[in-house]
Amino acid sequence: MNCIIIDDEALARTIIAQMTSKDPELNITGEFSNALSAMKFLNENHDSTNLIFLDIHMPDFTGFDFIKTIKNPPAVILITSDKNFAIEAFEYDCIVDYLVKPLTEERFLKAVNKAKAKNESPTTVKTESSQNGSQPADTANEFYVNIDRRLIKIEIPTINIIEAKGDYIQIKTETKNYTVHSTLKKIEEKLPPSLFLKVHRTYIINTKKIIDIEDNSVLIGKDVVPVSRANRPELMKRLNML
Repeated sequence: MNCIIIDDEALARTIIAQMTSKDPELNITGEFSNALSAMKFLNENHDSTNLIFLDIHMPDFTGFDFIKTIKNPPAVILITSDKNFAIEAFEYDCIVDYLVKPLTEERFLKAVNKAKAKNESPTTVKTESSQNGSQPADTANEFYVNIDRRLIKIEIPTINIIEAKGDYIQIKTETKNYTVHSTLKKIEEKLPPSLFLKVHRTYIINTKKIIDIEDNSVLIGKDVVPVSRANRPELMKRLNML
């Protein structure tokens, strides 16, 4: 089984690597001190990664946030010094065990055996489209807004940001801004989900227009848009990272 280790503590990574070395069936293909580096690796090696040893508390991302960014995650063994997340952990199908530091070899090997069993008997993951039948394609390229009794066409791909402002929304395109009496929820239904994402309770962004991401905000054009913690994992999943 090909495994990766994600833990911001160097000593913890060393201990896990030493324990895995005692099992000839385990092969460590990567060690990472942060979630972003691991995400880049998994983008290129997802199909060949069978098991992740994952810490919960890390800078920027928690272990749970990290799991949410992965499509069809492999088996995960959580390793942490915090006992308080065990119940939450088993809400995730991919998590096979929850180990509390300091690790013991006996408990570690028991968790690994669970991961092996899961790897030998993979379950079929149903996608949203298979559960609900055919998924509608993103076919619309424009919509019309009513401004001063005029119907104005807006090309959807030109939209950068949509911001809620009370009973109105502001649609910012590449060349012009429009203020429309509507709600964020209503316009979200008109937008192709492959391009647009609600990143905050008052903002929807065109993910293809992102210039830069720093901490909990994105730069689109000249606008800095906040990203809520709840929406950050989905945003990171959308990114095509090298």
